[in-house]
Order: sequence, then structure tokens, then C-alpha cells
Amino acid sequence: MSWSDEEVLQLSGLQHFAFCRRQWALIHIEKLWQENLRTVEGDLFHARAHDEQQRERRGNVLILRGLQVFSHTLGISGKCDVTEFHLDPEGVPLRGEAGLWQPYPVEYKRGSPKDHNADQLQLCAQAICLEEMLCCGIPEGALYYGETRRRTIVAFTEALRQSVRDSLEEMHQLYHRGYTPQVKPTKSCNACSLKELCLPGLQRRGSAWEYLRRAMEDEG
Repeated sequence: MSWSDEEVLQLSGLQHFAFCRRQWALIHIEKLWQENLRTVEGDLFHARAHDEQQRERRGNVLILRGLQVFSHTLGISGKCDVTEFHLDPEGVPLRGEAGLWQPYPVEYKRGSPKDHNADQLQLCAQAICLEEMLCCGIPEGALYYGETRRRTIVAFTEALRQSVRDSLEEMHQLYHRGYTPQVKPTKSCNACSLKELCLPGLQRRGSAWEYLRRAMEDEG
């Protein structure tokens, strides 16, 4: 399927969507955003990883930062924090480099490993983009967490790849409709930078309009 420029979604939105569909819609459909300490720290952490002027070689590993990637199949585009290319006889050629190289995406996260798979989905989507662009297979990548200062290896299983495809299909449908879904408020809402814009407490009472109507009746 071919996508117009307006239909192509941000790859980074996949993590927002997996964490909270409403948060994703507020950011990517309604174009709302609000900073908090976590988002600022995250931006600073990613700025170091996304320094596109840096191109490192460590032995048989070539390291590129802020590599622009896209997938015509999935209808997404974005940047990889870090893409390592390991010298490998089964790899792919790179312009300006001798030999063959196996790509290995690495995504940097400010915090620690989470109890949901939002980070894994984002990383897997990056791998799918790289596979499509470079005509290769990428079996795994890594998530680097700032708090633990360690990598977590992520295998790109068929189940994880299907979750990426299913999520993006739903995202495209919502984006096309311009629809912001309701969600059940959880304790995670307290740490969300969009809490004041989302008003999760109002969702417990139904729509904002119904809440205001009842408040006016109570005052009367």
C-alpha cells in the first residue's frame, strides 16, 4: 500500500500508542503536548544519542546516530537513536564502506525496563524499517536504559512483529477518522505529562460535557 505524506505516521508514536491510546491521539491527532520533568530528562537523554555529527568506528562496529528510517509497507517514518553496523560476511553493503555490514538498532531510554512492551514495539518497528530499506533480515536489537546503564536484548520474533503491524493498522484507522479514544484511568495517569490536558478524572464521570452539565444543575 502506498501512503501520502499526510498519512505517514511518526514511528515514535508507536510507543505512545502502546502505553496509552488516548495519549497517542492527543499528541498525534489533536497536536497537544505538555512538558514535565520526565519528558525534559528524556529529551536531553535522547539528544546525546541523536547527535548526527557523530560517526564512530569501534573495531568491526560502525555506529551511526539519528539515522532517518521509513517503511512504505507500514506507513511510518522516524529516526533510530543509534544504529550499529557489525562487519559480517552475511551483511549488506554500505556506501563508502568496504565489506558487508549487519545492522543492529539500539534505542535509548531514560528510565528502566518496564512491565509493558511499548519500548520493544518501537525498537522492532525500527528494525522492520531498516530491513525494508536495506533488503536484509535483522533478528535482534537492544534497549539501553539510563537508570540501569545496561542493554536489554530484544529478539524480533514473529509475534512481536505482528503486534507492530496490528498496532499500526489501528493507529492508521484512528488517525484517518481523527478519533481520540477514551481509556480507563490508571495510576500511570499521574506521571503522564498530558494529565491536565487529558483530564482522566473526568473520564470516570463520562464526557466532559456531561460533567459540566451536572455541575451546573447542582449549582442551580
